[in-house]
Order: sequence, then C-alpha cells, then structure tokens
Amino acid sequence: MRPYVICHMMGPLDGELLVDRWSPSTGRPAEALIAEYDRVHEALEGDAWIAGRAVGAEFAEGQPHPPEPVPAVERPLHVARAGAEEYAVLIDPHGKLHWTGPETYGAPLVMVLGRDVPDAHLAELAADGISYIVSEQPEIDLGRTLEALSANFGVRRLILEGGAHTNAAFLKAGLVDEISLVLFPAIGGHSGSQTLFEAGEDGLADRVRLSLVSAEVRQAGAVALRYRVAYPSA
Repeated sequence: MRPYVICHMMGPLDGELLVDRWSPSTGRPAEALIAEYDRVHEALEGDAWIAGRAVGAEFAEGQPHPPEPVPAVERPLHVARAGAEEYAVLIDPHGKLHWTGPETYGAPLVMVLGRDVPDAHLAELAADGISYIVSEQPEIDLGRTLEALSANFGVRRLILEGGAHTNAAFLKAGLVDEISLVLFPAIGGHSGSQTLFEAGEDGLADRVRLSLVSAEVRQAGAVALRYRVAYPSA
C-alpha cells in the first residue's frame, strides 16, 4: 500500500518555477508569498513531504564526512527513527547531499538513494542519525519507494514538492492523486524558464486528466486550486 500523494506547488500565471524570478511582479517580497504557500501546505495535513535533489541542495549545508574506517552498513533500508509526526524525504540518486544533523525544518530526514551509492555515504548518513532507502534496481522505483515509506515509516499522506523533473516523474509513474497549486497574480515571462512540470519532449498531455476539487481565494491575491488526477491509460 502506498501513501496518498498530493503534488503541492506555487507559481505565477505562466508556471515559472523559480519564485525569485517572478515574485517582483506581485509587488510583494518572495518571503511573503512563500509564507502563504506554507500555510496551504500545513492545511494539506501531510505526514511527510518529498522533493528531488535540486530542492534538497537548497538546504543541505553539510560537507562529506564519512566515518573511518567505514563500518558495515544496512541495505536497502536503514530506519534511524520510526514513528515521527512528519518526515522530510529527499531523492538523491548519487548521494550528493550532506547534512549537519538528522533533521531539516524540524522533520527527520529520509534519503532515497540510487543502487550505486557507496557504503561510505550510507555510513555517513547512519552516523548522523538519518534514515535511508536504497534502490535495488538500476533506476529508483518511485512506486516501491512509496511502499517502503508507508511500511517502514508509517507515511499515509505525502506532499510532493518538486522540482520540476521530480514532479513530472511522479505523474508519469501514475503516483500523484491530487495537485495543489497556489496561483499568484504574477507573470515571469522569461524565455526558456523551467516550469512547474518538466517531462521532456513527450510531455504529460496524453498521460493525465485533471478535475477541479476546490478553488479558494487566499492572501496576497493568491488562489489555492486543488485538482484530482486521473490517468486515462491506466
């Protein structure tokens, strides 16, 4: 059994991803917009949130510090802390993220790693009190990852928060149940800018169908939209 997945994002009318590039169009500081996004996040009542490596790199402030000598490590799973009220899950296929402690934003970390991540990195995470899930396949299987989060960490409601390629990968895999979008009165308008969903040349147009669940006017001129996701080819 996998968790219920809500993809939660914020954006301007043209869907530009990077907040600092479009926030001036609102006449408000980016921090005020992010605060409104966070309020909607809290209302979604997830017991974990998940993001990709690029998002994780924004707040992974550690340097490599594996223990020496490297001890025996657990594969494919290490549970450093069970039963937390909320988890922060980061997908890091090549083990590039390093941490200064076992939590980020007050939530215990769970790292999702590729099969070829070295034992030294796993030992570093374990020594830091960080849980991890290592892929047993050449590519990370997102469906199995969600099942592991449910079975081993009790995650029932997971908030997916980017980046663009991670969002699209979950949609391509048929793993997103809802999309929550905080739409701000702004236009970025930069040519070639990354948008909220990046699925390559094939795109997502023939893979998903959306139906409106709710629309709510929020602070800062924002509208909180929620859509149910269906997969016509499933």
